[in-house]
Amino acid sequence: MPPLHTADLDLDVDTIVFDILGTLVDHTAGLRAALAQLAPDPGQVDGLVALWGRRISAEHRRIVDGERAYAPGTVLDREAAREVAEAAGVSGPGAVDTLVRAARQRPAWPDSADALARLGAGHELIGLSNADTTDLLRMNASAGLRWHTALSTQAVGSYKPDPAVYRLAIDSADRPPGRMLMIAAHAWDLRGAQAAGLRTAYLERPGGDPPTAEDRFDLRLGALAELTGAPRP
Repeated sequence: MPPLHTADLDLDVDTIVFDILGTLVDHTAGLRAALAQLAPDPGQVDGLVALWGRRISAEHRRIVDGERAYAPGTVLDREAAREVAEAAGVSGPGAVDTLVRAARQRPAWPDSADALARLGAGHELIGLSNADTTDLLRMNASAGLRWHTALSTQAVGSYKPDPAVYRLAIDSADRPPGRMLMIAAHAWDLRGAQAAGLRTAYLERPGGDPPTAEDRFDLRLGALAELTGAPRP
């Protein structure tokens, strides 16, 4: 497959598949704000946010590997909230509830909504997220994200990078995967998409998972404006 260039996007790609958490929304913003209020030591916040992320990622991996039966994000979030509350030295169900609610407050990055509007004029747009279906719909509405199709991994009872997740997007688009471009701020996600035959673009975002020297993605973007031609926010 020849290399993909941003100038050739309209010719080579029919469908653009976006990761959402971390790629189009700041997925730790609400959690970080809540921990800044709850944690006795403000210096704990970064470590506690990282602990939450590690717990969720580990449980996703256990489910993908068949070591644990599928559990929806609502269950995993509450488990992570208990662990983080304990590590922060705050107790009681109120703290756990506060963290669970806060973790779902995810504002869009400044360029996300405009980029979707511009790209959606000429391409089918699919959102593909580890968020539960209900959570995904609420997040899209609150962040102002508009799709032709929004897909939750809940539909296949697994999480990225399970190959079934990327097949879900391919089947939904009903196109050859080589005509589809996956955009994400997480190299591990793009590796899964690449293995399924999708074209791939890494988007730099704060807190993302950058490519290694061995990764060979089609594009590396410093901002979505490189695809849309819009001014950087």
